[in-house]
Amino acid sequence: MAQTVGASPSADHVRNSPNPALPSRVGGASSTTGIRWSRTIVNFLLDAVLLAVLTALIAVGLVVQFVFPPATNAAGWTLWGYSYNAWSRWQFGLAGILTLGVLVHVMLHWTWVCGVVVNKLMRRKIQSAQPDDGTRTLYGVATLIVLLAVIGVVVAAANLAIQFSPISP
Repeated sequence: MAQTVGASPSADHVRNSPNPALPSRVGGASSTTGIRWSRTIVNFLLDAVLLAVLTALIAVGLVVQFVFPPATNAAGWTLWGYSYNAWSRWQFGLAGILTLGVLVHVMLHWTWVCGVVVNKLMRRKIQSAQPDDGTRTLYGVATLIVLLAVIGVVVAAANLAIQFSPISP
């Protein structure tokens, strides 16, 4: 459909406009629901999912810790058709999902994290002291590498230190 001179712009033109006065959107508006996917909505939904996953993780952890007997004695026990091992796998899976969600959450707020480190922890107030996007990305990747290295060292040390002690009759 052709647009005549002086007619108001189409919704697609307004939605895709680089005008900074418009709220920033992630993915534009949904054609079926009319929801505007602003950063606020994305952050709210991510936080709601994180809360749900955290609640499920706590519930499953409490079941594994307090409902089942200790893992060494849990053979044969089931709850709602699932064994101790299945509940333990659910716990690990939920912890992984929560970790991934927290990682995405921190990525969405990385500029703020860098600003707090520079302005509050390093006590620099100069605008030129703010790191640019590339530097912030390098800081983020370096932080992630350090955290993964620490986790790797802990798992490697545990793998080297584990011992088998047969139970005496």
